[in-house]
Amino acid sequence: MYRLPDLRLPFTAAEADLKRAAAQALQVRPACLTAVRIVKKSLDARRKNRIQYVYTLDVELKPGTDLPPGRFRAAPAPERLPPLRPGSAKLLNRPLIIGAGPAGLFAALLLARHGYRPLVLERGKDVDSRSRDIGRFWQQGRLDPESNIQFGEGGAGTFSDGKLTTRISSPWIRAVLQWLVEAGAPPAILYENKPHIGTDNLRRVVKNLRQQLTGLGGEIVFQARVTDLMLTAGKVSGVVVNDRLTLPADVVVLAPGHSARDTYAMLLARGITLEPKPFALGVRIEHPQAMIDRAQYGPAAGHPKLPAADYQLVHQSKDSGRAAYTFCMCPGGLVIGAASEAGGVVTNGMSGSRRNGKNANSALVVEVGPSDYGSPGPLAGIEYQRRWERKAFELGGGDYRAPAQTVRDFLQGKPGGDLGGLVRPTYRPGVTPADLHQCLPAPVAAVLPEALAALGRKVKGFDHPEAILSGVETRTSAPVRIVRNEQKEAVNTAGLFPAGEGAGYAGGITSAAVDGMEAAAAIIARFALPTEYKPTGDLFLPTGLNLSPELGK
Repeated sequence: MYRLPDLRLPFTAAEADLKRAAAQALQVRPACLTAVRIVKKSLDARRKNRIQYVYTLDVELKPGTDLPPGRFRAAPAPERLPPLRPGSAKLLNRPLIIGAGPAGLFAALLLARHGYRPLVLERGKDVDSRSRDIGRFWQQGRLDPESNIQFGEGGAGTFSDGKLTTRISSPWIRAVLQWLVEAGAPPAILYENKPHIGTDNLRRVVKNLRQQLTGLGGEIVFQARVTDLMLTAGKVSGVVVNDRLTLPADVVVLAPGHSARDTYAMLLARGITLEPKPFALGVRIEHPQAMIDRAQYGPAAGHPKLPAADYQLVHQSKDSGRAAYTFCMCPGGLVIGAASEAGGVVTNGMSGSRRNGKNANSALVVEVGPSDYGSPGPLAGIEYQRRWERKAFELGGGDYRAPAQTVRDFLQGKPGGDLGGLVRPTYRPGVTPADLHQCLPAPVAAVLPEALAALGRKVKGFDHPEAILSGVETRTSAPVRIVRNEQKEAVNTAGLFPAGEGAGYAGGITSAAVDGMEAAAAIIARFALPTEYKPTGDLFLPTGLNLSPELGK
């Protein structure tokens, strides 16, 4: 097997042409190639008159095929996962996982694959029930604080674009992608430079991951909100569910997601070490997808073999030193209501797998940090988020509509006017023309005009006067970090393993899943594989946890 990097083909070429192109690059006949595997595929659109796909291939040749000496290297051995050898400490109770987002699900799957039979406690509902609740919110403005974009099976990423790009480097990434494919994600995510699944496919994938977990002896219980931790001599000894049911625990993977504000408050009350951290705050910006396609692809825009164009943009303000950047760009997508608390408006973005909507949208956000929060303490960032979400709620009319205005009106400081020009806003449940300066921190509002102009020079039309801004975008990442050590364990609480975005250690589906797996690996390395779990009085539930409807409320 030989590794063939940087093989370039016109974007109009079919993948069937790959074998011929590979044979030509290797200077052999196509019949000499017995297998061709795509390792990586990316789109190079820097030269608008010569857009190309760039491939890295692994190619297998017939025995005896001669290649030019010294020109081609053997393909590297497949990346192997770190070896997992169970430790020796005794585990009396099932590992508990708090949260069924990417970190919690993948921590549970790794534990289950190694025989530890974890129990996942998710405060929200299963993905089908959750979808109905979200649909009701978008159509009628009726928010369920326990079943929404932030809470429920799959976590916040389930209702997004399903982007799997990440900046981290880890041998666990391949396992995350492979397990997603096994659960029904498209195989192309294994090699695409910017892999994504799409919300429509991701809901099905999440259900299949649940079935895999239960098939391996794990369990997941919905509407099971962890309302307290039991601590004994600096160690986790159990959790309280829905204020009334106590479960014993030796180890707990805490993966609550970045919006579990009541969980943070409970942790602080229990003496768990938390610290404030920076995040980013701003608005959603919408353009016609065709405009972004033209800016990125030039004359080739609209070609059926080109995907909906995206962008990832950054601007560093010279005046303030703050960075402004686009985040969670959703080609052909929608802007959606993502609130999880009554009386607040939160915007987010979502795309389907085909990315075939009329608009492109992304967050346009500015860095903020503890010095902006206005009060001390680890939860100050949460109150800072709430302040602007509540202002957006009031500005939008008090019924979860989002305040919105054109770029022109925002730059001119006008209160908002006609929004039905170039772009028709897609935000659900709806928008209200308003002056977004009233629901943005002054430092953020000051940087956005500068950023719009600068980013408009990078992507033509980004600062178009009739592009639509809606706000506020506050849930870019957790404003809190649950402090842990190198063993992934909370610094002052043995047996508690904070993981994922909610713990402050990840940013996106893939990095959160990896972080959850690393927490699970730390547990496996410490604790022996149990032959069976022994009951602890009447509290032990060896094979099932049944919550009555009243308990689930």
